[in-house]
Amino acid sequence: MGKKRPLPPSLGSDSFLIDSHCHLDMAAYHEDLEAVLTRASEHGIAGIITIGIDEASSRRAIELARTYPMVRATLGVHPHDADSLDEQTLERLKTLALSNRDVVVGYGEIGLDYVKQYAAPELQRRWFQAQLKLAAELELPVIIHDREAHDDTLRLLKEAGPLKHGGIMHCFSGNLDLARQVMDLGLLISIPGVVTFNKTPDLQEVAATIPLEAMLVETDGPFLAPVPWRGKRNEPFYTLYTAAKIAELRGISIDEVARHTTRNCRRLLNLPLADAGFC
Repeated sequence: MGKKRPLPPSLGSDSFLIDSHCHLDMAAYHEDLEAVLTRASEHGIAGIITIGIDEASSRRAIELARTYPMVRATLGVHPHDADSLDEQTLERLKTLALSNRDVVVGYGEIGLDYVKQYAAPELQRRWFQAQLKLAAELELPVIIHDREAHDDTLRLLKEAGPLKHGGIMHCFSGNLDLARQVMDLGLLISIPGVVTFNKTPDLQEVAATIPLEAMLVETDGPFLAPVPWRGKRNEPFYTLYTAAKIAELRGISIDEVARHTTRNCRRLLNLPLADAGFC
């Protein structure tokens, strides 16, 4: 018989979390999406931002946001798919954003990925710049993917700046020095479930040190489930474990983490919030 997992952390009755980055359109959720959303709501997750990574997923994200009150959407093209991008695709994304202003709250996931390199780095950089320009035109905050591309990511963000509408460094994976440079650009830092893993001292130092006013929490579901679910499918209610770890590292309550990160997400993405989700 397998080891029994402990009961999940709990929030006070007046505290809520927002999962600032999840991929609800992915196949991992197709069979039980409503159950996933119900579990999230029952555990104090009042909102979920589902992220577009190409044109098709951006359209699905918008459909989900129109179907479920607790969901909002972003749109954009991930660096993995940079070689499929063209000006016509960007024009369609622009039209999609403008015609769905009520549910589209950000532009991304965009950025650079020098680990997988499914697209050539020079092509990634070209379309990252183009999408930063489009996000500014649409007056949307940006959701940034940066994997082993810190120098180029920071340089292109600086060149595109000032980022008047802010943004998020999603699934932050750098050290405290990088975190400070990111915050200097006006971006919030989103802490993933990786912070619960052993041997992540840099991320744990970031989570323990940066101002709570600069922090968000996320799942990046279905990926990167926190301990004690590591290796399993991630889902929005697991943001509780991430928030609890941050609270432990800082010596504060999980409710304080929830209050700050929820306030930050609402402010950046212009989100009203009701007990049962966005309204």
